[in-house]
Amino acid sequence: MTVASGRSARIRARLDELGLSLPAVAAPVAAYVPAVASGRHVHTSGQLPFVDGTLPLTGKVGAEVTAEQASELAATCCLNALAAIEALVGDLDRVVRVVKLTGYVASDPSFTAQPAVINGASTLL
Repeated sequence: MTVASGRSARIRARLDELGLSLPAVAAPVAAYVPAVASGRHVHTSGQLPFVDGTLPLTGKVGAEVTAEQASELAATCCLNALAAIEALVGDLDRVVRVVKLTGYVASDPSFTAQPAVINGASTLL
C-alpha cells in the first residue's frame, strides 16, 4: 500500500456510508506486528476475520463454510488490515493505492472458487 499526506477524511466517510466500521486492531497471535511502514509503503501481516476477538466461523470453504460466508469473512479480514494501517499511519486518506492483495482460503479439496472468496476483500477496497 502506498501512502501520502494532505487529504480529508473521505475514506472514513465512505465506510460510514456503507455501514462499515473499523474494528480495534487485533492483538498479534504470534511474534509479528500488524502493519509496518517501509518508505512510502505499508505492509500488513496476515489477517484473520476476527470480530470482537473471536472467529465468527471456522471450517473449510465448500464444506462447513459457504463461498458467500467466506467472501464476507474476506471483507472482514480486509477491514482488520485497514484498521492496522490506520493505527500505523494515522489516517486512511493517506493511502494512495493498494499495490497487492494476497489471500489464502482454507478450502475443501473439491472447492475451486477461491478467487470469488478473495473478491470479498477486493470488492470492499
